[in-house]
Amino acid sequence: MLFCPQCSNLLLIENEGGQTFFCQTCPYMYNIHSRHTTRKLLQRKEVDDVLGGAAAWENVDSTEVTCPKCEHERAYFMQIQIRSADEPMSIFYKCCNENCQHQWREG
Repeated sequence: MLFCPQCSNLLLIENEGGQTFFCQTCPYMYNIHSRHTTRKLLQRKEVDDVLGGAAAWENVDSTEVTCPKCEHERAYFMQIQIRSADEPMSIFYKCCNENCQHQWREG
């Protein structure tokens, strides 16, 4: 994207009679003499665990519930109020199987 140096609006491309950048609001025009490309690679942000990461699961209890991924019989759980106070709490589970560690929620 290029912007007009006079009024700072986005320049558009006109294909008739050779390629030209032009401004819709002022008479500025710029003839394109060669191919104009630029590329910028963006850095991805690290995703934070909404539940607090591994530290949030350190002192939680486990219960008998079947993991939907590996069908292990036990999972850690914690209850968190994520909606308004008149809604029930959501239960988050994490599989006790060290090879699975699948997380899911109920409610």
